[in-house]
Amino acid sequence: MLYPVLRDMNNWLDNNFDDMLDTSWMPRVNFTAPAINVKENDKDYEIELAAPGTTKDDFKVNVDKDGCLTIKLEHKDDKKDENKKEHYLRREFSYSNYEQALTLPDDVEKDKIEAKVDNGVLHVTLPRTPKDEKETKKIEVA
Repeated sequence: MLYPVLRDMNNWLDNNFDDMLDTSWMPRVNFTAPAINVKENDKDYEIELAAPGTTKDDFKVNVDKDGCLTIKLEHKDDKKDENKKEHYLRREFSYSNYEQALTLPDDVEKDKIEAKVDNGVLHVTLPRTPKDEKETKKIEVA
C-alpha cells in the first residue's frame, strides 16, 4: 500500500494578509491539489495524477534511497498571442506548484519505475517484485 507523507499544512500567512489588505473584492483562483489515483494488480502499482494543461516538462519524479517517491509539478501558463500586440490593464498570472511524497511498499522494483504524461495525466508505473522472489526462502543451517 502506498502511504502519503504527512506535512504540516498550517497556512496562517494568507489569512493575516487578507485581514490586513481586505482582498475580498478580488476574484480568487481556486487551486486544488490534482486528483490522484493509485491502482494495484499482481505485476505493478500505477499512480495517475490529473493535471490538465500540463506537459512532461512540468513534472519531476524522484525516488530516494529510503523508498520515498516524490512527484513535483510546476506549471507556468504564459499565454501570449504572437499575432496581436498585447495590451491589458489587468492580468492574473497563472502559476501552479504541487508536491506529493509517497512511501513505496517493499515489493517495488525501484530501478524499473517508469513515468509518462498523456493528455495532462501523469502515469507512474511501479513494477512489483515477482512473487517467487519476495517469498521467504528457507536457509539450511550447517
